[in-house]
Amino acid sequence: MSLSRTRRKELKRLRSSAEDLWNNQQTVLEQANHVAREASRQLGNVTREEVVPRVRDGYEQYVRPAAHQARRTVENTAGGVLGSLLSIGDIAQDARVRRTVGRVAPKALPPQKKKRGFGTYLAIGAGVAAAAAVVYAVWQTFRADDELWVADDEPGSNPEG
Repeated sequence: MSLSRTRRKELKRLRSSAEDLWNNQQTVLEQANHVAREASRQLGNVTREEVVPRVRDGYEQYVRPAAHQARRTVENTAGGVLGSLLSIGDIAQDARVRRTVGRVAPKALPPQKKKRGFGTYLAIGAGVAAAAAVVYAVWQTFRADDELWVADDEPGSNPEG
């Protein structure tokens, strides 16, 4: 392809301009990388010198006291509830209170506990026997008996066959 002399000069100028542009872009990219590295370093410094102490102070000033107060409140509340329950239980077991409630509302008191009879022991024995049967069944299921296991792929057989 033959170009006129004017076209060759224009192309040569264009190529020169493109190379200059390329070199300028490379310089700009190097400067941008330098600025980005410096910004990252400065951000780390600011984080270490400003942000971390403020977060630590905020935690010490607001979060830790609130958490400590909440823990004390829960402990006090739980202690109060437990103490109330125990005192109610003690009052309910008091013989004088039981006699008084028995006179006012005889059906309000729960009946006295009866001793275990033959049926209770029979039910416990049946439960133990049932549990033993379940354990035996599980043992039979998982015991290592080579005759019970069937290999997935027998040697020499072709499943696609």
